[in-house]
Amino acid sequence: MRMSRSLKAATAVGALLLATACGSSGTSSSADGFNPPDLKAQKKLGKTEGKVNLIAWAGYVEDGSNDPKVDWASDFEKQTGCQVSAKTAATSDEMVSLMKSGQYDAVSASGDASLRLIASGDAAPVNTKLVPNYKDVFAGLKNQDWNSVHGVPYGIPHGRGANLLMYNTKKVSPAPDSWSAVFDKASAHKGKVTAYDSPIYIADAALYLMKSKPSLGIKNPYALDQKQFDAAVHLLKEQNANIGEYWGDYLKEISAFKSGNSVVGTAWQVIVNAAQAEKAPVKAVMPKEGATGWSDTWMISAKAKHPNCAYKWMDWIISPKVNAQVAEYFGEAPSNAKSCALTSVKDHCATYHAADEPYWKKVHFWTTPVPQCLDGRKDTKCVPYSKWVQAWTEIKG
Repeated sequence: MRMSRSLKAATAVGALLLATACGSSGTSSSADGFNPPDLKAQKKLGKTEGKVNLIAWAGYVEDGSNDPKVDWASDFEKQTGCQVSAKTAATSDEMVSLMKSGQYDAVSASGDASLRLIASGDAAPVNTKLVPNYKDVFAGLKNQDWNSVHGVPYGIPHGRGANLLMYNTKKVSPAPDSWSAVFDKASAHKGKVTAYDSPIYIADAALYLMKSKPSLGIKNPYALDQKQFDAAVHLLKEQNANIGEYWGDYLKEISAFKSGNSVVGTAWQVIVNAAQAEKAPVKAVMPKEGATGWSDTWMISAKAKHPNCAYKWMDWIISPKVNAQVAEYFGEAPSNAKSCALTSVKDHCATYHAADEPYWKKVHFWTTPVPQCLDGRKDTKCVPYSKWVQAWTEIKG
């Protein structure tokens, strides 16, 4: 994704784009102790209902109103007869709340929302046989902690991205290769370190501690017992003294790196591209410890009033051409392997590591922390997401 494209998206999407990745993580199928309500997936498609109500991140359901050249909803409406009504959500918490209302048929949930929707019975399992394009979804996105439970899929993967370490090449030397740059060595850039403003960022500290303090025994940064959680929170409270600002709006992060107010911190590939296109002296790296990341999933409401149109939409949004368009516009790796041949910028999939499964093996995707430890431990309770939210307020102080 080149800059002109990125900035069009950034302008249209504005500050809302920040939240798209409000998710949580995992690396394999779900923990044994997690038992959601016994809901069944739809067995076959019936007649389409003429409309579908969606909740989505900004930039995911474009109908030409933001930019006449950016429209994948209109052709869907023509082909299916399903009129699209989309509500843009700014946070995962808002998505969860909206889904509970029963007024929406599907949602583009990130990992910090998906398990909450599954556990509460607000999201139903999906029948992937009713989504023909699912067969071409990258294998690394199927049957994962944030979209499946006990091998039962609860959603259709949309796209993915990693949380990278971005740095100012003129101010940060030597080039960093570890998250220590924003933790143990952050004082070298006191007041100019930046971090993602979300409770899920606690997982970034846990990921660093997995390698820097192996004695803690952290195996999954979203599965933390009380001792492990306290260590991550302590590290973040220490980091807070060196933080210039926590970012949510990615346009503000680009501005901070251009002005020099920020010189090192977490970023997405789309932010790196945009900052470089605006001549900011920045580079980004996947640190040696790996990274957290996000993978968004289209989930169907257990109370969907227009389930057939919802299934048609889930198949449409991951069809090769449309998935390529969304991935380029938004700035992410597409979920459909066939999309890579159809992007307007030929190196888009290479830039975003779309087919590079060894790259994604280093990424711990956002997954909602739940009391049943996602790393498989049966003899302990892990700290649930509600406590992460409380701790985040304390960390920021």
